[in-house]
Amino acid sequence: MKYVVRICMLLLFCVILAGCGKKEYHEGIESLKAGNYAEAIGQFEKAIEEERNIGDSYRGIGMAKWELEDYQGSFEAFEKALENGSEKTGTIYNFLGACKMKLQEPSEAIVYYEKGIVQKDSSDEMIREMRFNVIAAYEQLKDWDNARAKLSEYTADYPDDERAAREAEFWETR
Repeated sequence: MKYVVRICMLLLFCVILAGCGKKEYHEGIESLKAGNYAEAIGQFEKAIEEERNIGDSYRGIGMAKWELEDYQGSFEAFEKALENGSEKTGTIYNFLGACKMKLQEPSEAIVYYEKGIVQKDSSDEMIREMRFNVIAAYEQLKDWDNARAKLSEYTADYPDDERAAREAEFWETR
């Protein structure tokens, strides 16, 4: 009987230990959805301390910090997400590129947008957005030749984009 009790206690301990960090991660997601970004960051940090869902917890921190307009913190969290096994998706590369644009680092933004464009999970809409952002990054760099070339490719693929059409008109007058 003592043996059975010990086995049951060991199993209970394992179940409790396995659950540590999961609660915090899920609470972090709920806080993120509710717009409680500082709370979400705290929950995700607790999950990381418990070594649970590390990559995805960093990804959650990145999204929360983005919403708080902490673009450097957001970038660092997304980088740590990738370093810790979070899936390399178009979304995460789009966020990384957007962070770099907000941080006035358009050369690096282009690298991340281009990585995002080729990800298999990137939707047509996301690819379109990232391609337009590449044009903006080249413009920020004052690399007019590449900006013009990318805009030409973009308008050929998306002739219905009025914003790009206005941009192309502007370029024709320069």
